[in-house]
Amino acid sequence: MNNPTYKDLEIVENQYPDRDYEVKVSIPEFNCVCPKTGLPDFAEISINYIPDKHIVELKSLKLYIVKFRNIGIFHEEVTNRIMDDFYKASSPRKIEVIGNFHSRGGISTIVTTRKPQK
Repeated sequence: MNNPTYKDLEIVENQYPDRDYEVKVSIPEFNCVCPKTGLPDFAEISINYIPDKHIVELKSLKLYIVKFRNIGIFHEEVTNRIMDDFYKASSPRKIEVIGNFHSRGGISTIVTTRKPQK
């Protein structure tokens, strides 16, 4: 399986580009691998965005997300990478990605990254 890239995200024309509306996508079963220990990391990834000319097709998003399953990557990096790829693919007016990583070893991590309104 190839590494995830923004090219995996299929875009669709936004039927309402003249209005601001928010799309909230929740991915409750995200997983990747800790690059230090090789142990699995589990998280809920939330993508909240205001589309401009395009929206991201959800099946392509699911297939993109699954590609992280065997990748060793830190929480901060994966959250920012998802945001960068999503932004590069669809150029939303505004985007926020939240990685809510499950507790392991008594430590939980929530990473929030965003790009401001265009």
